[in-house]
Amino acid sequence: MPLSSRWKADLSSFLLAGFALLMTTSIAPTAAHAADANTTVHTLIIDTDPGADDVIALLFAMASPERLKIQALTTVAGNVPLAKTSRNARLAREWAKRPDIPVYAGAPRPLLRTPIYAADVHGSEGITGVKVFEPKQPLADGNAVDYLIRTLRAAPEKSVTLAMLGPETNLALALTQAPDIVRGLRELVLMGGAHFNGGNITPTAEFNVFADPHAAEIVLKSGVPITMLPLDVTHKILTSPERIAKLRGLGNQAGKTVADILDAYVQHDMQYYGLPGGPVHDATVIAYLLQPSLFKGRQVNVEVDSREGIGFGQTAVDWYGGLKRPANVNWIAEGDAQGFFDLLTQRISRLP
Repeated sequence: MPLSSRWKADLSSFLLAGFALLMTTSIAPTAAHAADANTTVHTLIIDTDPGADDVIALLFAMASPERLKIQALTTVAGNVPLAKTSRNARLAREWAKRPDIPVYAGAPRPLLRTPIYAADVHGSEGITGVKVFEPKQPLADGNAVDYLIRTLRAAPEKSVTLAMLGPETNLALALTQAPDIVRGLRELVLMGGAHFNGGNITPTAEFNVFADPHAAEIVLKSGVPITMLPLDVTHKILTSPERIAKLRGLGNQAGKTVADILDAYVQHDMQYYGLPGGPVHDATVIAYLLQPSLFKGRQVNVEVDSREGIGFGQTAVDWYGGLKRPANVNWIAEGDAQGFFDLLTQRISRLP
């Protein structure tokens, strides 16, 4: 879709000025909210870069309308370029039969760094194992950043949950332009980062943060309550032939689609890490929103290394509190793998 002129501006100057404005507001970092009860209803926006695991996460979320009141999907460049992530989000919407949910395309590149993609994991189209095609329903008019600003400004105070499944560029741009939008945010639930596990794009960095560490810095300093589901937990929630077979055995098209995607997608990580199964990273965000009791974590201080070098994109997690800095993240480190797959399978069974 056509991009407004702001995308063609000098991003470096714009972001430095905007970040300074954000930091001079009266927003102070707070500890993340305690885990929601398993009955919480979320007014939800999903920011995403589909990506195989994103598509599964989107189907998971769209199958849960009584708990997740999805206002929109906003897309960002990440696993593949923006045109493909936006198409894949629309594909997930079509597969779930949810034409009521608008899809807005957002940032086509990171704030400052050179763009990177993950076609080696997700394939050149962003999804492997299934046929990819142009969906019938188009993108919504306008761009994702403007949508976020407009929607969060109009929302009741602390009413909107934002699930973030990719690089955090869209929200960082929105915060930089309009720091006041934090008023409308209830919480952020992110898939990103790594500590105990180590990285999956460098020895220290996880892909979503590495793809735009400057955006992650802005988001972590926003003062909004944040929960992060890092590689530390996603690498403990792994597929198995039996778990995929249960999805395929549901007898609906969605179950077959998810099983076909997983059969192809998990091969890379199984071979790379020598794991018995593969992680479904982004889908853990949806499971956390639906059943937070499946997960355990700790309130910690997290900062991002945006300096060029071996630590670029690393999430520095003060697990033991040695720095005595205020906690800004509920960092999830443990999860119930079977409980996750039982919940995923139950929700996917609801779809056509």
